[in-house]
Amino acid sequence: MSRRRWIADEVSGNRAALTGDHAEHLSRVLRARVGQEFDIATGENVRHGRVTRIDPNRVEFELGDEIIATVTPNVTLALSIFKFDRMEWAIEKCTELGATRIVPVIASRTEGHLAAAASKRVERWQRIALQASEQSRRISPPQIDQPLKLTAAAALPGTVRIVLTESEQQVTLREVLQAHPARDVVLAFGPEGGWSHSELELFRDAGWISASLGNTVLRVETAAIAALAVTLSEIA
Repeated sequence: MSRRRWIADEVSGNRAALTGDHAEHLSRVLRARVGQEFDIATGENVRHGRVTRIDPNRVEFELGDEIIATVTPNVTLALSIFKFDRMEWAIEKCTELGATRIVPVIASRTEGHLAAAASKRVERWQRIALQASEQSRRISPPQIDQPLKLTAAAALPGTVRIVLTESEQQVTLREVLQAHPARDVVLAFGPEGGWSHSELELFRDAGWISASLGNTVLRVETAAIAALAVTLSEIA
């Protein structure tokens, strides 16, 4: 049975620590003991870790040998903001699948109250991503950005940048990925109601490629998970 993995809050040489609520979960909820062993992700690698000290808000580890970890492709999701409960679910599942970066986007059809409250949700989204990263044994959590307006999101860097849209009738995501092989991909998803015509023109003028996920109309969270899975299957 594989050891549970934790992503360290602090790393110094052969020492690492979990702090705050992160440490409290391990010490009080999971009742960790001194001498217990876990895998510790340092942000650069994964190493064997042995618990050396436990306090209510701090758990310290002595780090041992490095564990070989798989290098994954770089996939950024530009995710138009939608209902927060479903967006949280999408962030969790896309983190488990392997998204590298998630950028919340304020589009023209993003509901005003969601756009206004989104910046206050980023810290919660980061916690969700951290927990999902540990559960799925990632080396590090995805970067969760502060919300961007669409003009800034259209300038996100990437070797291949694809905007998913229902209006694309000819080209599928898989076809674009096969025609433009790369390991640095950005995928953009519209809000409920989809992208406006002017937004699609903005993407096109910025060099993005339009693609679809097929004939069915998907919720945003379903589209994000499906597109990420297709992308990783093609470029991994």
